[in-house]
Amino acid sequence: MARHAPRSAELLAGPADPAEIAAAEARLRVAFPPELVESLRRHDGLSRWDNLFPGQPPLQVAQIVAHHEMCMEIAGDVDGLEPVEEGGEPWWHPLWIPFAEIDGDAQIIDLRPGPGHGRLGWSYHDDRGTFRDAWPSLSAYLAATADALLRGGGTSGYADGGRYCFPYLTPDDTLWWASPGTSDLDGEPLRPAPVGLT
Repeated sequence: MARHAPRSAELLAGPADPAEIAAAEARLRVAFPPELVESLRRHDGLSRWDNLFPGQPPLQVAQIVAHHEMCMEIAGDVDGLEPVEEGGEPWWHPLWIPFAEIDGDAQIIDLRPGPGHGRLGWSYHDDRGTFRDAWPSLSAYLAATADALLRGGGTSGYADGGRYCFPYLTPDDTLWWASPGTSDLDGEPLRPAPVGLT
């Protein structure tokens, strides 16, 4: 990325302080999955919003805590911790950890015990959570994203390929994920990202 998309590479924040991660886990009363800790210890999210991922931009440790606490507060006010229908998902759950977010919609890691433990789903600000077409894990999502950059092709924020995105470069060499065949962004030309971007 430093070679092909230097402005995007600069947006990757430095490593999170292990003490901050531990404090966040204590505050939320949940142990973060090892793959999230590993990701945060490499890059504590982004220094500002950008389209560096096919899904939402990853959060910093402080933003993970803030989003989780905000959702817990709202859910308590609107009975959002209980599913509306049998077998459905609630609006929010204490064992959902937000990994990435934009405009209140978050990619979440499900830490509830059971067969879905560790899957990456969605929590929408105006709807119930969903794990339909969920990635089996954060690492599977990150690996698919890296693979699209390294070998070419596209990937998605969804395991089923819904909203399939390909990596492009803007005229100022920043990374941008968009639908196949997209040729411009707000009137500015996009070009396919070179293979080996990672």
